[in-house]
Amino acid sequence: MKRFFALFLTLVLAIGVLAACGPQNNQSSSNSNEGSGSEGDDANKPEKLVVWEDTDKAVALEPAIASFEEEYGITVEFKELGMADEIREQIRLDGPAGTGPDVITLPHDQIGQAAVEGLISPIEVDQSVVDTFTESSIQAESYEGNLYGLPKATETPVFIYNKELMDEAPETMDEVYDFATDFTKDKNYGFLALWDNFYFANAVLAGYGGYVFERTDEGLDPQNLGLNNEGAVEGTEYIQKWYDEKLFPKGLIGENGGSSMDGLFNEGKAASVMNGPWSFQGYKDAGIEIGVAPMPKLPNGENFQTFIGVKGWHVSNFSENKEWATKLVEWISNAENGKIRYEKTGEIPPVKSLIEDPIIADNEAANAVAVQSSYGVPMPNIPEMAEVWEPAASALQLVATGKQEPKAALDEATKTIKSQIEQNHSN
Repeated sequence: MKRFFALFLTLVLAIGVLAACGPQNNQSSSNSNEGSGSEGDDANKPEKLVVWEDTDKAVALEPAIASFEEEYGITVEFKELGMADEIREQIRLDGPAGTGPDVITLPHDQIGQAAVEGLISPIEVDQSVVDTFTESSIQAESYEGNLYGLPKATETPVFIYNKELMDEAPETMDEVYDFATDFTKDKNYGFLALWDNFYFANAVLAGYGGYVFERTDEGLDPQNLGLNNEGAVEGTEYIQKWYDEKLFPKGLIGENGGSSMDGLFNEGKAASVMNGPWSFQGYKDAGIEIGVAPMPKLPNGENFQTFIGVKGWHVSNFSENKEWATKLVEWISNAENGKIRYEKTGEIPPVKSLIEDPIIADNEAANAVAVQSSYGVPMPNIPEMAEVWEPAASALQLVATGKQEPKAALDEATKTIKSQIEQNHSN
């Protein structure tokens, strides 16, 4: 009898052990996958992850990869490709073929189109991770209510001046205007800006109350344009003033405007310009001692609402390891690795704690970009934005050359944009 009971007890225990390995335990493992470094993740851990990084930026990625490999025991390989065009074009081919990456870097204005094409996947991360970044950078990485990546760097136009020609950065554009009025003569200019280029000009229009697309709780509304509202017209009239009073040279209009502006500044013939951090090194190489500051306040007392460009990390929709790819995205974009990226590339991570860090706060140029970014707005990342650039630029050029008044030019541009959106983006 005792022997029978012992056998019975052994059988019960065996069943209990098997039950512990059954569906309930699998459910627990599934839930644990949501946490970092969980045992459930380890069960599906890949041997390798692949990252596509921007050209000449891997020097900042390598230390992040090394620490990730040490932490998780996963090999991470990387490849450098042109971020603006090459990466998106290549993943269209390599992704479906199964030879593409798990993680890619993209400029945020490509997110909408990449999401529509099914090239990138929405990601889910803890709110604590989201909260480490600035609100505008997370906004830039979102599309139709979903988060599609985490930011790695941000950039926006700022006020750059030649310290030999201008003692300090003015606080207002009224001061800049007064300086330019006195300084502009004999082919020398007090201030230059590419305001026939909508990328730069929108900062003025938005500062007066214009906008491209209305922002709603669901995202940007392409049916609601603010490019010809009262504020946009007032902002364009302010731009018109600089051209009408010949404070900008004729050569500052059109495709060659950027090279003309840089040439004048590098030759010491322009005291100040509105340009982005990509121009800093070229100016320094020309022997100019530059000062950098946030854009001075507009005459209405508001800040320039410059377009913010955000570079981010994204999970390929073709990846077979999306959870681990997301974990890698979190790792390489965290504060520690963001700081390394800034030290090695000069790219400014939109991580809240780093903006206050002395490494950025005590650097004049980096701090100016960080502060101006806090005033700016993310460049629209929806596919409909492709229909805005050319008509908006045409309107600004018509105003700059005196061929059309601001209201008429903006009305015509808005009509064209709406028509193209309806034609190319209707369901």
